[in-house]
Amino acid sequence: MMPAARDSLLDAAFTALARRPWSAVRMVDVAAAAGVSRQTLYNEFGSKEGLARALVRREADTYLAGVERALATTGDARDRLTATADWTAWLARDNAVVRALLTGCWSERLPAPTLSAVPSSSAVPAQRRADGPLPAPGDFVAMVRDRAVTVLAASGSAQPDPAGLARCCELALRLALSCVAAPPPGENGVAELVRGALDRQLKD
Repeated sequence: MMPAARDSLLDAAFTALARRPWSAVRMVDVAAAAGVSRQTLYNEFGSKEGLARALVRREADTYLAGVERALATTGDARDRLTATADWTAWLARDNAVVRALLTGCWSERLPAPTLSAVPSSSAVPAQRRADGPLPAPGDFVAMVRDRAVTVLAASGSAQPDPAGLARCCELALRLALSCVAAPPPGENGVAELVRGALDRQLKD
């Protein structure tokens, strides 16, 4: 299947999930919304569980791609980590799947695929990737932290202290996630909170 058609199916599944619990999402409705047959949907994902895993994997990729963009913005380490925290808080508030991935709190409305790898049910390379292990909350913290250290060290926008930089990144990410549950006041509340915490951390 062409990537665009696969994305259409995942878009249809995501839209259906916004309207009803995953348990009530029917494969036939997802296929119809994407303009393909139900058999095509099963050929691509193998099962509803396979569709769920692919959907969760795509939302994880969306989050990590946004992290890359935030880390690539201009400014010093504080600016880039603040942008990363802002993106994290914004997407987690807006996207229930990303929120569950980052916090580990899967509501009954959401698909809850096992995070461990499962036997591959399809010869489609993208599906084999979805059959692999899905990231847990701690994996995201580690991935974002390590990526931030690499990008910021290479850009020369950070102090040459990888351990301190890693602590700053973890701090920014954990503050962002705390803001998902309890949003701070003000339009720029997350950025102000994270920026202030990083100022104190970088001075120590």
